[in-house]
Amino acid sequence: MERAQERPSGQPAGGRAPEPVDLELLVHGVGGTTPEEMLGDARTVRVAGDDTAAVFRRAEDVSEDVSGAGAGPRGGPGARGGGGPVQEAYVWCNLTSGDAGRALWLLLLPFMVVNLAHWMRPAAPARPRAVRLYGLLVRLIALTLTVLLVAAACEVALDLVAWQCAGARDCARRHFWLAFLTPDAAQGPGVRRWTELLGTSGGWWAQPGRRLALAALVPGGLILLLWYLSHRTWSAYESHRPLVQGPAPDPDDSALARPGFWYGRRLVARLRAAHTAAGLLTIAAALATPALRFDHRPGGPGALDTLGVLLTACLLAGAGVTVAAVCRRGRDEHRVDQRLDPHLLRQLPLGALALLLLTALYTGWSRPDWHSTGRLPGAPAFGGLMLAQGALVVLLGLVAWGMYRSGATPSAPTTETDIDSASVLGPASVPGPASVLGRGSGPVLGIGSDPASDPDLSPRSDSGLGPGPGTDLGPDPSSRSDPDLGRVVKVLVKATR
Repeated sequence: MERAQERPSGQPAGGRAPEPVDLELLVHGVGGTTPEEMLGDARTVRVAGDDTAAVFRRAEDVSEDVSGAGAGPRGGPGARGGGGPVQEAYVWCNLTSGDAGRALWLLLLPFMVVNLAHWMRPAAPARPRAVRLYGLLVRLIALTLTVLLVAAACEVALDLVAWQCAGARDCARRHFWLAFLTPDAAQGPGVRRWTELLGTSGGWWAQPGRRLALAALVPGGLILLLWYLSHRTWSAYESHRPLVQGPAPDPDDSALARPGFWYGRRLVARLRAAHTAAGLLTIAAALATPALRFDHRPGGPGALDTLGVLLTACLLAGAGVTVAAVCRRGRDEHRVDQRLDPHLLRQLPLGALALLLLTALYTGWSRPDWHSTGRLPGAPAFGGLMLAQGALVVLLGLVAWGMYRSGATPSAPTTETDIDSASVLGPASVPGPASVLGRGSGPVLGIGSDPASDPDLSPRSDSGLGPGPGTDLGPDPSSRSDPDLGRVVKVLVKATR
């Protein structure tokens, strides 16, 4: 049961403070329904939300709260006149509809899984360093996921297509759209007309470096798409400032009641810039490696070799700055942080883009005696990235196991929460009602309790039903014998206030 202190819009500010009320939240399944059916009453009033998702009450419950007089006993489950709580219906069926562009959010699904790894962190208020290490590992795993995603696109576009297929006569002949990348394949009249139309009949694109620079448009387009999707969700959700009403929350209250818990504008903007820069630097590294290896051979062009070394040093410096931006903490849950990092948000992606353009120019420089054979130099690094990510996952599991083992030891909670792994690129990290509360066309009933009034649900380090004050955002696996429906309902009730 959730006890809430609230003042309806019709009550004057100077009036008597309302008595705490018990709320019973009803949430329907993915089949959708109406608030009238959920509440069993034809007269309902929307008390929070909008046309997309909203919370409804019976009209007499709203009028009773405004007038302060009881409405008397009435029929139906949960009627306050019969001593039951006030029923609220959370209607979210419109969240499942929208434009076709939302289907592209599936590209952000892997990042949502990484975000969920943070919210599943074991409760360990006695080990603040382990909490911070856990958050750091989650952020690094998310960064390697971005690098692996872009590297996979480079593996296909740069290695398989531009380096191997376009460099082999038989493969290029079987794919006419690769004809302009190699002069040997321009044999038929249709292919010859295609190459003449592009003005490339002389084989200008036939050099391996220029083929690689052209193929880099594919992973570059992927990064642009990811940036657009993450920017769209950031603008629509993370930048929506929460309505902070009433006095400041109690420092010992649940983390869900803190003003900055639902506001990740600064954090997500910084992580989005860092992940965009990491993707651009990954493409630049894939372009620079084969050209640098060719120039660094004995008898290679000295000027290009020096330029390649300088570009490599700049790429390494950019990678270091990106990792530092990801590892940096900077979110305060106890206040609504309106600040941004304009220099980091703008200069980091633009600097990575400038390095990518310079690297593409360097790789596409004329090298008449350069021919592509075998695999693309640097391609085996893809396997090394997977091994590094696997090592980080194993280390994260060990840290989580240690936190789980020490989570049962009661101690004083810390005052700061490390949640920088939340919302790396995708939408909100907290799973929606459809993914948590299950399926079905009928309403799902859940009852939560206020930690201050229910000792069995009070926030403490050894409880898995609610986050402890400060650091405990994830459930303690030691007490997860049942689905934590009460905790989920508490999240939904807090989110609609």
